[in-house]
Formats: sequence, structure tokens, C-alpha cells
Amino acid sequence: MSKAYDAVVVGGGMAGLTAAAYLSRAGKSVLLCEQAEKCGGLVNTFERDGFIYDGGIRALENSGVLFPMLRQLGIDLEFLPNVISMGLEDRVIRLDSERGVDAYQDLLLHFYPENRTEIEQIMQQIRTIMHYMDVQYGIDNPIFLDMKANQEYMLRVIVPWVFKYAVIAPKISKISAPAEQFVKRYTANQSLVDIIAQHFFKETPAFFALSYLKLFLDYHYPRGGTGTFVTKLVDLIIANRGEIRTNTAIVAVDAANQTITDAQGSNFAYRRLIWAADQQALYRLLKAETIPDAGVRERIANRKALLAGKAGNDSVYTLFLGVNLPPAYFAEKCTGHFFYTADRTGQSSAGPIPYGQDRQTVETWLEKFLGLTTYEISIPVLRDERMAPPGKTGLIISFLFDYKLVKMIEEQGWYDDFKRLCDQTILRVLDRSVFPGLQASVVQAFSSTPLTMQKLSGNHEGAITGWSFTNQPMPAENRLPKIMNAVQTPIPAVYQAGQWTYSPSGLPVSLLTGKIAADQVLKDLKKIK
Repeated sequence: MSKAYDAVVVGGGMAGLTAAAYLSRAGKSVLLCEQAEKCGGLVNTFERDGFIYDGGIRALENSGVLFPMLRQLGIDLEFLPNVISMGLEDRVIRLDSERGVDAYQDLLLHFYPENRTEIEQIMQQIRTIMHYMDVQYGIDNPIFLDMKANQEYMLRVIVPWVFKYAVIAPKISKISAPAEQFVKRYTANQSLVDIIAQHFFKETPAFFALSYLKLFLDYHYPRGGTGTFVTKLVDLIIANRGEIRTNTAIVAVDAANQTITDAQGSNFAYRRLIWAADQQALYRLLKAETIPDAGVRERIANRKALLAGKAGNDSVYTLFLGVNLPPAYFAEKCTGHFFYTADRTGQSSAGPIPYGQDRQTVETWLEKFLGLTTYEISIPVLRDERMAPPGKTGLIISFLFDYKLVKMIEEQGWYDDFKRLCDQTILRVLDRSVFPGLQASVVQAFSSTPLTMQKLSGNHEGAITGWSFTNQPMPAENRLPKIMNAVQTPIPAVYQAGQWTYSPSGLPVSLLTGKIAADQVLKDLKKIK
């Protein structure tokens, strides 16, 4: 026997939680299924021996989406400043205002004085792109506004913005080349190109990557960690009589009978289904052959064929550290959100990823790569004093890393040794550069890899932001004016939401597509009645 719901949401990450929050708030019967032990996906906070770590993203980006959504849902979430700093070898700058662009230019000029003209040209392009992004994200997204209650805002802000965006949209589309290629138009210095572009995903569009000096100013840190946002959404869903089932992996989707089946054999009927989980999994689990309409079956087959072989975006390797150094030690050197590169040479000099090579070759490459890559270092206690035991500090040190290489290492049988090598090398690199004494102060250390990310999130190839930019064609909508259509699928009564739905993706896109999918379901349910 199956229990019936107005809507079933599969995937308890930020898109699924958003969709379930809006549907339950509207009084609909909602079931949210999450395969993991708790909701949140790539937004989570956990504690270990008094140290509190963020297991996924390090801060929350507003982009005109997060704050309007919180207001609309009536969620009270306290935010703390999330000042970002950036370091290269022995120099560190703060990116806490628009003047951070000038500081970044000075940083590059200090290390590459011979490239002054090129740097000035690149920085001019960055300033232009930042202006475009300021227009694109510079308003509260109207999807999170009550049109009737906000008519004055719509007329005063939204209508003029539409005209501004119509002017810049074609200009943005002309800056869609990968960031590395774009920077190479202005300089042949590969080290300079690497330092600017190496902390972005492979082939990230220039308009997205080079706007980050602006977007960094829009990052905020919830008191208690990023996971407090998840807790607030879960509480809201439950308060509105929504049902949440964790440890519930879905193993079959019967679109003809509008039911899903979990790993325990329980069936749940839906009027509408929102798939906010890995998109490859949806088409793998779908029983398309039971759908009577041949045209629908053909469209589903075409979509499945399009997804076949498509790559997920980069994953991430993360080292979690608890150390016997006081927060003041780190506050003298950086902020609580720190991007650091220990060597100006650039990671390209490590050579290509050594797929198919023997262990010794891979180890040699790893040691070189880890000395050259850019680390994202989060220090929660520098933003919230309660995030570590007194006199101690927790650090979250991560870098973008390739899933396929780690999978190869696992298959070769030295996965645990690989982790030890990475952890020891990371500590050595940071100890001899920006954090002397770090290695001797460690009281707690553990790490996660792209394989960990795949296991915990269920995401294809452990991807942390949906589809890789290397995919041709991109299997997701990537035109902002068309984002309302991104939630559509060829499957009857099924919508999609989350990072696989639109590209480029991230937290704001997950929230946005979750809300769009929920709105569409509410319209459908109204028609059904």
C-alpha cells in the first residue's frame, strides 16, 4: 500500500528543503526523502571533540536570493561578518570593500612587475565584469516577492532593472569563454594566468569567475555555522506538518502510476514529484517503459541519452584540523575565510593530471601539485567565538580536486595512503609558509575526498556545483532569462530543482530553482482541484 501526498520531494539538500518549505507553508501534504542521515547536503555543520566544522560550503551567498527568501518565510537567522582575505606567498590582502580590487591589483603587480601592462588590462576587464554582475545580482529577486504587497518596489526597482539587464545581458554572453582562456588574451605568463584562475572550476566562464571579487562581498556566516540554515528550514517544514524521512534512498520512480519506492520497499504516491537530487539517478531509476505515451517515452529517452557520459564539475578534498593555537594567532595573519596560494609559480607547472600512471608517478605529481594549488581555508572561530574550545582553533582546508584520479587511486589499492600523503603534504606546505608551527600544534586531523563527497551527497562524481563546464553541450539551462523553464522535465508530473538544473550553479541557484519548482507544483495542484 502506498501513502499519497500532494507533493513528494526527493533530495534534502538546499533545493529540496526550499521546495518542501514553500509547499508545506502553503498547506500541502509534503514528503521529503533524503538518503543521508540528516538533511542539508553540501550545507552542514558538525562537532568533533569541541571543534565545530562546516562540512560543506564555508559561508552563504545572498545574490539577491537568500535574504528575500528568509524574509518571505519568516526565518530569523543571525549572520556574522564573513570578511574574505587572499594570500600569495608572504603577502595577504583583505577583500572587505570595493577597494579590494585595487588591493588585488597591487598584489599581482608585486609578484609580476614585468607584466604591469597586462595586469592593468586584466583588472580593467575584471572591473567591467563586476559592474555587469552588480546589475545582474543587485536586486532582491522578484521570485521571492509578493507582487501585490510590493507594487511600489516593483515599479521603483524591478522595472528599471529589467531595462538595465536587457542592456548588459548581451555583453555578459560575450564573456562566456573559460576564465583561463580569457586571461590568456592579455598575458602569456602562465604563472600569472594560474594565480588568477586556478581556484575556479575547470573552464568556468569568465563572466562568472572574474566577478568573484564582487561576489565575495556578498558572503555571510550564520552564527553557529552554515548548518543552522538547514535546521531552520527543517523546523519550518515540520511546524507546517511536512514529513521528512532521512536514511531513505529512492530506488524506483514509476511515472505511470506516480509512485516512488524506497530501499525498504515502501511506496509513496505523489500528485507531483520534485527531484532535487542527482539527475543521473532520476533517469537511471525511472520506469519509463510503463508510460503509455510513446512521444513522452521518446523525449525521456532523448534526455537520458543527452546525460549519458556527461561529467560532474570538480569535487573537493578537505582536511579538518583542530590545533592548539589560539584564534589570535590566525587573526594576525588572515580572516576567517582565506584563499591562500603558497607559491606564485602556478599549479600548471605540476603537469597534467596523471591518469593511468603508476603510484610513484602519481605521488610525485601530488606533492608538487599540493605545493602550488590554492587552498580555501575556513576558520569558524574567527567569525563565531563559540566554534572551538577556549584557546584552540579549528581549520577547514580544502582545494578543488579531480574525482576520476581519486577513483583510480582507490582501484589501485592505496586510497588510505593517498589521504595520509595529502594530509601530511598540506600541513608541511602551510607550516613552512603562512602558518609556521601549525604542524606541531595539531590535536585532531581527518579528511574527506571526492569519493567521500559522492557517498555523502549522492552527487555524480562527487561534484559540488553540478555539471562540469567542459560538457558540450551543457545538459542544463544556462540562460538566466530562461531559468523559470529550467525546472521542467519530459516526465509527466515531475519537476527538477537544484544544482543539476541550471548552470552555473551554487547555493542561490539551488534556492531559486527549489522555489520555482514549488511554485509550479502549487499552480498544478490548483488546476487539478
